[in-house]
Amino acid sequence: MGAFDGLCTVIGTGTMATGIAAGFLGADVPVVVLGRTQEKAKQCLEDAIALCSSEKRSAAGSSRAGEIDTWSDWTDCRWIVETIIEDLPTKQALFHSLDQRVPQEIPIGSNSSAYPISKIAQGLKTAHRMMGAHYFMPAELVPLVEIVLGEKTDPRIADAVYAFYQSIDKKPVLVRQDIPGFLANRIQHALMREALYLIDRGVATPEDVDDAVRYSFGFRYAAVGPITQKELSGWDVNCNAAKEIYPALCNDTAMPESILNMVKSGKTGTKSLAGFWSWTPEKVKALKEIYSKRLQAAFAVLKIEK
Repeated sequence: MGAFDGLCTVIGTGTMATGIAAGFLGADVPVVVLGRTQEKAKQCLEDAIALCSSEKRSAAGSSRAGEIDTWSDWTDCRWIVETIIEDLPTKQALFHSLDQRVPQEIPIGSNSSAYPISKIAQGLKTAHRMMGAHYFMPAELVPLVEIVLGEKTDPRIADAVYAFYQSIDKKPVLVRQDIPGFLANRIQHALMREALYLIDRGVATPEDVDDAVRYSFGFRYAAVGPITQKELSGWDVNCNAAKEIYPALCNDTAMPESILNMVKSGKTGTKSLAGFWSWTPEKVKALKEIYSKRLQAAFAVLKIEK
């Protein structure tokens, strides 16, 4: 991709699309937002612009919105990110269409967290320019983007996308095997499995689990990652602790029944105003505001030079 002098296309109009588009705009990269309807795409673009501070909206004037089914103007497009519904056949149909409509020099990424790019791009003639581009909510704030190489992905194209994200102040990582959960979600789910296991068995409350993570190793991870932290504390210490801890860790292959029952009863968290805790719209609004402030503060810590 080289020096980035074009625009990025975001396909989708949901929360992730809005955040991804806002991230590009905040880096002075114009965007084209494509949705099922002109109205949805326009609203998504307007929401993305609203997420940017007033001094970070210079790229908004050259940004556009349109319908994905009829869009044919790929002029100056340098990178495409798909972030539509998490449904494999729907994604495959979209990528099949993009395979035929988008010039072959433009790389295409999928923000899917559930489906490997190898399945999404299976059988397509230009699968070599397709890869995972997995963001984390809120996409406009969380720095990480996982660049996942599929079976057919050209590593040189993935390297170019990686360099692009570096140039716009994101933190890309290359995931060189297209495995379930990629990198970050595999680690996150390992933690969640143990946390829910401990809650389910009454070892700790949800509040205590949150505090234990936030104020111990989670607190340290804003400064250095887990591997670097063990370089500091010593692998001999880690190995000795592992002898006692590893055999006792949860290795269940399914969620605890108590969590499944909670979801079956409609308690899915803030969006249903019930989960482990009861919520009100006012509490949810306050939580999202403090969450955003804390993320911005954490981002400032991450930017401290080595």
